[in-house]
Amino acid sequence: MIGFRRTHAGPRRVASDRLSHPAQVIATGFGTAILIGTALLSLPVATESGQRAHLVDALFTATSAVCVTGLITVDTGTYWSTFGEVVIIVLIQAGGLGIMTLATLFAVLVSGRLGLRARLVAQAETQGLGLKDVRRVGRNIVLFSLVSEFVVATILTVRFVVGYDEPFGAATYDAVFHAISAFNNAGFSLNTDSLVRFVADPWVSLTIAVAFIAGGIGFPVLFELARSWRRPREWSVLTRLTLGVSATLLAIGTIVLTVAEYSNPKTLGPLSDPAKLLGGFFAAATPRSAGFNTIDTSAMTSEGLLFTDILMFIGGGSASTAGGIKVTTFGLLAFVIWAELRGETRVNVGRRRIPETNQRQALAIALLGIGLVAVTTFVLLNMSARDLDHVLFDAVSAICTVGLSTGVTADLPRAGHLLMVVLMFVGRIGPLSLYYGLALRERGRRFELPEERTIVG
Repeated sequence: MIGFRRTHAGPRRVASDRLSHPAQVIATGFGTAILIGTALLSLPVATESGQRAHLVDALFTATSAVCVTGLITVDTGTYWSTFGEVVIIVLIQAGGLGIMTLATLFAVLVSGRLGLRARLVAQAETQGLGLKDVRRVGRNIVLFSLVSEFVVATILTVRFVVGYDEPFGAATYDAVFHAISAFNNAGFSLNTDSLVRFVADPWVSLTIAVAFIAGGIGFPVLFELARSWRRPREWSVLTRLTLGVSATLLAIGTIVLTVAEYSNPKTLGPLSDPAKLLGGFFAAATPRSAGFNTIDTSAMTSEGLLFTDILMFIGGGSASTAGGIKVTTFGLLAFVIWAELRGETRVNVGRRRIPETNQRQALAIALLGIGLVAVTTFVLLNMSARDLDHVLFDAVSAICTVGLSTGVTADLPRAGHLLMVVLMFVGRIGPLSLYYGLALRERGRRFELPEERTIVG
């Protein structure tokens, strides 16, 4: 809120202490949810054995659920009781809706169409913006999420009952859990092997893939598509970049990973050609931040692991449940490079020119992400006896909140688990806080320094 008070110099605007920076709102909300989840999972009733879970295991699981990551230190389906599983799925739902709602609302605030300063002033003076818009956006996000999860759960329930002879109650419970986990890009599964048993089942693997792809696109893009899907020329740069880069990465990823694992006897090798293609497609889609796997990740080739690292680092759409630096960041940097190679002084996407501030923000997010991955991998190598391929994979998975693992995470000592907790938390709120922090700190200068070129490269 912004209030006014009169002084000797006339009325002036004063920021209330209750006006928090977006980074504070995000960190406080997620931190509170993690603490509540840790307390609930620490109860004896939360485990199958009836004994209290180790505090680090409870903290790790709660963080992974709230940050919709999917990494685990104990097997979800066998270690946690029904109460514990319900706590996990509630944390996933709360974390997913919180991410999408906060990210979407803050995106509205810092967008060029509704500037933050103008929006705050209008809200304070006329109350014409704010509450109504917030309610409408929040309501649409919740409604779309619940409807999507219901559709996915219905399809999975029918498939589990008809195709696998599961009792209706067990099939429904299993389907609801996986539907919520999939749409929110969490990657938690009640099966010890995740979805490996469904690698050749298109009803299960494609349904879950569609769910996490939809959840990883981002609500600003989904809402725009709902309004103008028949008029692609009217799409914003955000929608163009998100859809274009996502489709390109999915197509290239399917080809590369299918070829890399085609003859691997521990992954796609024993499958038929159609099943190999389906498995390759799922392996290319899940690194956007889903965390499910239909092939044994720890048995992938070095080429497959490296390319999956790249896909995980890029991640999914902005203002979505997906992690990574986001496809918009990657796509924007690709256009920056293309403009530089062509000797152009401006970066254009379609019929729009991208401001230099956006270019610097994308560069900052990408370089900081690379630095964090490098430092984290170095530290984890000293905690684990595994090779670089596997340690790097789990480090990227934690930082980019993906949830895929080669087994390194579960084998780490408690100190390593605590480090992964920090990484998941930073990986989830870091990009959001960094982007909106950069956007909200933007200010013009009243002077310019003399220009001097330096040698680059």
